[in-house]
Amino acid sequence: MTYKAFLLAFALIAAAPASARVIGKNTPAQPVTAARIATLPPQQQGAWQAYLARSQAQMKADRASLAAELKPGQTPPPAPIAVGGGEGGMPLDRDAAWYAGPQAKAIADTIVSFQTPAGGWSKNQNRAGPARLPGQRFANDAETMNPDKSNFDAPEDRFWTFVGTLDNDATTLEMKFLTRVAQARPGASGAPYRASIVKGIRYLLAAQYPNGGWPQIWPLEGGFHDGITFNDNAVAQAAMLLQAVARDPAYTFVPASLRSAAGAAVDRAIGVILAAQAKVGGRGAGWPQQVDALTLAPISARNYEPRSIASGETTDILLFLMRQPPTPAIVRAVEDGIAWLKARAIYDQAWTGKGTPEGRRIVPQKGAGPIWSRNYDLVTGQPIFGDKDQSIHDDVNGISIGRRNGYNWYGSQPKDAIAAYDAWHARAQTVARRRTGS
Repeated sequence: MTYKAFLLAFALIAAAPASARVIGKNTPAQPVTAARIATLPPQQQGAWQAYLARSQAQMKADRASLAAELKPGQTPPPAPIAVGGGEGGMPLDRDAAWYAGPQAKAIADTIVSFQTPAGGWSKNQNRAGPARLPGQRFANDAETMNPDKSNFDAPEDRFWTFVGTLDNDATTLEMKFLTRVAQARPGASGAPYRASIVKGIRYLLAAQYPNGGWPQIWPLEGGFHDGITFNDNAVAQAAMLLQAVARDPAYTFVPASLRSAAGAAVDRAIGVILAAQAKVGGRGAGWPQQVDALTLAPISARNYEPRSIASGETTDILLFLMRQPPTPAIVRAVEDGIAWLKARAIYDQAWTGKGTPEGRRIVPQKGAGPIWSRNYDLVTGQPIFGDKDQSIHDDVNGISIGRRNGYNWYGSQPKDAIAAYDAWHARAQTVARRRTGS
């Protein structure tokens, strides 16, 4: 063994606490069902029953619409090709002339072709690619989905999943791109894109739960996808887009009643965000990745994503709240959330080892940090980590190498919220003084 290898081995041994252990088993989230709605207070049941019926009817309509595009016996075209992450061919940083040009128009036409009958879009697709063909599926996840029902992510029908979603910035990103193209084409040539945006707004309003949250997928598919989804900033992204619809002159083409409804939807979204903030020791902390739609209790997601307080989602929500008028409730939530992040900062530890035989690990490194764990236990406030076998660990170095390498268990994202806090705090104090006349 070389001296360098010896030092690495010593560091890895030192990084693993002697008490590292499996501390629990992940359990699946519950879907929104008629039976669960029946347990709500009577005054709440009507709105939720209507929501579930609307979702089920829309699912049937979406499926029937796709089937009607094919002649009897006709073979459907291959599914669209999946791509991972990024802007999906929909850049939002070009000048107005580019959005008026042929390349942007081609992308916008592809976007419109992939809009679901309900008005949303699927995820992980290249919108700079070809338009959807008649009978072609809206989503592309079927071929990569694990059908094993012990997998929390296994859909009821893997050939009909994520047909309308907010996951991975889907739907809101398509609408933002179309908005830029519509602005660059104020005449008749922009009409199809304005119509698509209006349809997308109606989709977001239809998908919003009675309490103000959004599921990851709509129409509902069940499982953790029915949870109010803060992961990927889904709730805040939907709320910010609707906030723009309500206020931004770019959306004056939207019917006034729809703009008014968008503004009301934002108010409901802020309400559920504040209500879903986790409490530790009676004080507000951070936010979970997702919460149960009916109870707002934190829920799990995939096999290796246990119920927890999540540093990344907390960061996204705090940045969203700091963009809102600083009401007393928002100020309290932000103050508590920032305090919670500051208290969870990790120093003198590094998340390293990418591409090495040992895989990614957390190791001592003097002067490193701050970094934050992806997930924190709801009771102890300590970092927790999940594995594909649904086991929950108190040490990331104890989970399988595949899961260590395949997930961002540590990151520095909370620095963004902490950096924005001081300026926000000064503005919030100014507003408070004006409110009280002091």
